[in-house]
Amino acid sequence: MMGYYILIGAIALVSWLVSSKLKSKFKFYSKVHLQNGMSGAEIAEKMLADHGIRDVKVVSTPGMLSDHYNPKNKTVNLSEGVYNQRNAASAAVAAHECGHAVQHAQAYEWLTLRSKLVPIVSVTSGMSMWVVFGGLMLGAAAGVGFGYWVAVAGLVMMGMATLFSFITLPVEYDASNRALAWLKAKHIVTQEEYKGSEDALKWAARTYLVAAIGSLATLVYWGLQVLGGRD
Repeated sequence: MMGYYILIGAIALVSWLVSSKLKSKFKFYSKVHLQNGMSGAEIAEKMLADHGIRDVKVVSTPGMLSDHYNPKNKTVNLSEGVYNQRNAASAAVAAHECGHAVQHAQAYEWLTLRSKLVPIVSVTSGMSMWVVFGGLMLGAAAGVGFGYWVAVAGLVMMGMATLFSFITLPVEYDASNRALAWLKAKHIVTQEEYKGSEDALKWAARTYLVAAIGSLATLVYWGLQVLGGRD
């Protein structure tokens, strides 16, 4: 178990460092005010309109960096700061979330696949670790039949969460690329503002990358504990 605690500690540390860097980047670029004076909400509405999307609403949601696109009710949810503010950070976030709306409207394959996995992962991710533990307690490491298959079932659940994490990467990177391309093509931001938006989105994407690597590392560790005990 010591190895597991070290692994979790290392992942948590890297995640904290990236998250802290992301927050500092957004704080910095929140001071880079847009020359066009548009708010995050206005930018989101314009991007949707420019892509011919009329059935998606832009709404304000509580919290910091709580921005997301909800495909079920077709809403671009912007945190209060992003919704109202008029800076490079809010422009980046608003356009990024609209990037997901564009993906949805165009049936982007990776978003479609991720959406199909959501119901499965929402059920299995929370219990996968307990199922693996249960299997190990029943003798999986010693190669005992029932315990082994219980632990394998837990690994499959954990694997689904890992797969979901990696499928999320192209979805997030593509949304950022769509956002940045639109911001530049429509001259929504100046060159300086664009650099700020681009840098902010790069750090946001790295949080997903760290999460995916951490999920894979955890899966490999427990896979070795379960499968390594078999002759």
